[in-house]
Parts: sequence; C-alpha cells; structure tokens
Amino acid sequence: MTDQAELEWIKVAEIGDLPEGRVKTVTARTTSICLSHFDGQWAAMDNRCPHQGGPLGEGSIEKGVEGKCWIRCPWHGWDFDPVTGKPPGGHEDSGQELYPVELRADGVYVGLDAVPPHERTVTDAMAETAVNFGVKTVFGMVGHSNLGLADAIRRRVIGGDIRYYGIRHEGAAAFAASGYGKLAGAPAACLTIAGPGATNLLTGLWDAKVDRAPVLALTGQVQTQVMGPGVFQDIPLDSAFEAVAEFSATTHVNSDHAELMALAVKHSLAARDVAHLIFPDDVQTLPARGAKAKTPDGRMGQMAPPPHGDAVVAATEMLAASKRPAIIIGYGAREALPEIRSLAAALKAPVLTTFKGKGLIPDDHPNAAGVLGKSGTPIASWFMNEADLLIVLGSSFAQHTGIERSKPIIQVDFDRAQLGKFHAVSLPVWGEIGAFARMTMAQLPERPEAVDMLPEIAERWRIWREEKNSRRSDRRGLGVASANVFESLTRLTPADAVIAVDVGNNTYSFGRYFEAMGQSVLMSGYLGSIGFGFPAAMGAWAATQDFDEHRGRKVISISGDGGFGQYAMEFNTAVKYGMNITHILLNNGQLGKISKEQRAGEWPVWETELSNPSFAAFARLCGGHGVKVTEASELDEAIAQALVVDGPSLVEITTDPELV
Repeated sequence: MTDQAELEWIKVAEIGDLPEGRVKTVTARTTSICLSHFDGQWAAMDNRCPHQGGPLGEGSIEKGVEGKCWIRCPWHGWDFDPVTGKPPGGHEDSGQELYPVELRADGVYVGLDAVPPHERTVTDAMAETAVNFGVKTVFGMVGHSNLGLADAIRRRVIGGDIRYYGIRHEGAAAFAASGYGKLAGAPAACLTIAGPGATNLLTGLWDAKVDRAPVLALTGQVQTQVMGPGVFQDIPLDSAFEAVAEFSATTHVNSDHAELMALAVKHSLAARDVAHLIFPDDVQTLPARGAKAKTPDGRMGQMAPPPHGDAVVAATEMLAASKRPAIIIGYGAREALPEIRSLAAALKAPVLTTFKGKGLIPDDHPNAAGVLGKSGTPIASWFMNEADLLIVLGSSFAQHTGIERSKPIIQVDFDRAQLGKFHAVSLPVWGEIGAFARMTMAQLPERPEAVDMLPEIAERWRIWREEKNSRRSDRRGLGVASANVFESLTRLTPADAVIAVDVGNNTYSFGRYFEAMGQSVLMSGYLGSIGFGFPAAMGAWAATQDFDEHRGRKVISISGDGGFGQYAMEFNTAVKYGMNITHILLNNGQLGKISKEQRAGEWPVWETELSNPSFAAFARLCGGHGVKVTEASELDEAIAQALVVDGPSLVEITTDPELV
C-alpha cells in the first residue's frame, strides 16, 4: 500500500449501516471489500476468500479462544484475522490484503491505490477479433463463470464497437441471435455462464443450425484446475455442443486465443452455422502479452461457385420442352430474388414459395402464386398440380412443403448436400442460384407452345380472395376469426417490415391469409420451436440498429398464447432497451394446434387448455403498450395504434380456436 496521503479515499458506507459484531460487502470503485465492525474497531480486507472466492462480507464474526475475533467465510468456514488478514494457520500463508479505513462525520471511507492502467487480456484480444470480423451485437446473461469475458465485451461496448442486450433467459438469447442471423446474414453472439446457462442455449442454437443462420455462442466454464471431476456446474460443454456446433473449441492457457475467435466467426459465416467457444474462468483474465487481434483480410472467399455450363444447357433444354413450368423458391434463394423474378417474367410462369420463403416475392407481383404446403394457399397448390416442370430454387423439399416429387424437377442449390437429399430429382444443379437464373435466361430459346400463365395467376388470386372474405364473416361467439386478424395486418403492416412468426395455429393462419407485400418473414422453419417469435423479433430489432439496409424497419412478432408464454418475461427486456417491436398475440386459451392434432388422430383432447393472465395488462405492467381486442371491428384501431408506439407494444386478440 502506498503512503496514505497518496490514496484515493472512497465512501463505502454510513456509520450506522454496520452494527457492532457484523461484516458487510461494500464496493470501492470496482474493488469488492469485506468491511467489519468488531470490539469498537473497523477493518477492511479483500472480499474474496482465497479458497474458492467465497464472499467474506456475507460471512460472520466469530469469537475464538480468549475472545479473539475472526471473520469466517460463509462458504467453507475459513477464518481470517480482521486486523492482520492472516488465517489462524493451515490455510494460506499470505493472508488477505487489507485496506485502511477512516471514520468521518459523513460515513466510512476506505483508501485505495490509484487505479492502475488496464492490462489487456486474452479475452480483450478475442473481443477485438470478433469486432474485426463483423460481430456487432451480443445477447446474454453475465454470471460468475464469464466475468472476465464479460468485462472484455463491456470495454468494446464502451468503445462503441458492440451493442449488448441483457436477457432474462439464455434460451431467448439463442433465439434472438438466430433471428438476427436470419435477417442480417451475420452472426450475433450469445453469452452465458457454465452449466445450465450454456445448456439453455441449445434449442435456439439448433433452430439456427437447421435454418442455416450464423450464430456465435460464448459460454463460460469452471476453472481448468477443477474441470472433469464434476464440481458445481461442471459439465463437458465440448460434448454437449458437439452436434449443434459446426465449430467448437475450448480456450486453454496456451491457445492462440485471437485465432480461435477468428476461426469461430469464419466458420459461422462460411457455413451459415453455429460456432461455439468455451472460456474457463481462469483463462479469461490471462494477460494478452502483446497478442494482436485478427482480421478477416484474405480469409473469406467466394461463398458459392456458378453452376457448371453443362447443367445450365440441360436445364434450358428441359425448359424449352415445357409448356407450364412453375418456379418454387425457398429461403435459400433469398439472395437471388432479382434474377429469379426476371426468369419468371421471361417464362411467364408462377412463382410459388415454401412457407419459410413466404414474402420473398410480394403477393401482388404478377408472377406470385402464394405459399405451398400445409401453411399455404390453394393458388400455389393449383399451379403445382398443373405444372409440367418444377424449377426448385433454394428449397430442401421439407415434408411441410409437399413439393410433388413425381413431377420433372430441376433443383438448384448452393449447398451440394441439399441436392436430391430426400429423393432423386431429374436435374440436380450445384451452384449459386442467381448465376443459374442469369445463365439460363441468356441461353433460353423461343418457346412458341409455352402458356402465358399470368392471367391465370390473377384469376386464381381473385377466387382465393373471395374465399377469404367469406371466411371473415364466420362467427361462433368464441372469438375473432383468424382471417379477420390477418386481413387487417395485410392492410396495416408497412411493406418493409420484418415479421417474426411463432409456431402453432397462428402460423398456419399467417401462411394462408396474410398477403406479403415486401416484408421479411422470419420463422423457426425446420425445428418448428414454439416460443421463437418474440425473442427472434428482439434479434431482428437489434439487426435494424446495426445495418444500414435494415435501419428504420418496423419489427412485428406474431404468436399464440402458448408461444408467447414461453418467453413472456423478455417483454421486460424489450422495454429496458426501448425495442420498437409490436407483438400480435392470438389468444385462444389453448395449444390450439395440438388440440386439432388430437382430434385428427381420433384422440381425446387432453391437457391443451391454458390458464392465462391478461397479456395486455401484463404488457402495461412491464412499462409497454398493451391493448385487448375481442371483436373484429376493434382490430384496425388497436393494430394501427400499436404500430406507431415508439417502443414495445402488444395487441392481445381473443381468437376462436376453430376459425383458423
């Protein structure tokens, strides 16, 4: 300790805060101190017990032999002399660091040395590397086994390089990162502690993995010296994340730490997958010793090659012989939309989308034919049935979509493993989808017998819209029909909005009734995880803050009461950070989709009913905007009002579980 005249004296308590014979944890700057008051004396020592870091200020003062006072650690009973900091013997020879104490008229003061300059750590170098590779946002929960890493992230937040959002449940962090990756095509990070904090990520990470969204998972871990035997919160995270992570590594004492971060972000971007890093507690604060942050220069190449010329020739020959081709686009085609629209215009052919691809072509486009499959429209089903050739772009032939495999099929995908994944196709084409569309158009011959299907598309939309209007008049006195909800949303939703959709009857109704006019739609596609909607909207909102092309876009989430209930407390997170999200909640008082499945399978409907609070009142209690709708006539006003709220808003709509 330096001369007392050179110390910085910091008030840590009022004199009356600590009775005689008690200890208390206080903080001076960022230093945690055990303050003690005993036998008319005051003392201050380092708050961390050298055994396992137990908080001495949460312990007690014990009288030993001859009335000697000892500060006893609350965790394992180690004792320390409050005057000298020394143990009675047998524990630690060095003892605890002591700090001078002064009682002044206005309180208790502790003297600290001047703040030493920050010594750059290995996690500082890793956080800097993540920033260099384009990581802009972290969702997470700070805890005891990630504090060193969290501090490195905090420094990047202060520097303006990263935004941090503290969530209420780690599962929401993973879903938020998945939603962010699906919209932005870039990874956000999710930060957790060891043990249960890390395992809570797994569902959201699987959602990202199967939907090809880049995500970076950063998990704390117990200290290296106790890894393995099974101490508190010690589980083998490398094994736990092995299946879900394309890249997973533990940071060791002698690792090239910045390189591990570079590899993690690179794998996430290049493979559009999950990357995972494990941070033992004691490694996080190791000095960087001059280690430099890595950059992506020279390390990221072309994402996919153009298709082979012979494949394009074969495709044009099949198109030349076709009279009624139909184009089916999935989520994997989202980066080639201008080229796909040009090809569709040249072919005068309908463009159908998978449910995951909803919104990729606006429903008012002359070639748009709606969504195919279980969540789809009769328009799309009609054109698939009438087609003599299917051109499938960026779709994996999921069972939910129901692409007719008996038709002649040209399948194009940048991922070679997706070609003919579930069954053989007539012509599998590996390569970048936009390049395929351009090359095909350049070689497309005259097609004198081809049918101009544009008038037919318009007629099929007219028929379906009449059917939807008819369904809007359905009444059973048990709530609003879903056709009414999504008709209002179709008219009121901004054309550039981002819509995160949950899982359940609300999802099927959205697919059927909502007419997308340019909005970006996010969903838990292949995993189909209930609870996805609101956390994913949080991730999408964060992306609108990070990327110019998304800045200012309205974010909307849609769920049922079952889905929102999974992560309802994250509405508080949205309030805390001023997230401009409007949540549309279809409340039918049950897990409606499961009730329907039970009936369809001739099972009795069992344990699907839900006991709900007033979600609108809950939103208001959290500090947001909440309104409840019970009649279709109230929809427009309630939704329009919620959409202009600057912050989180929730529209709770009582819906009929049968009118979906």
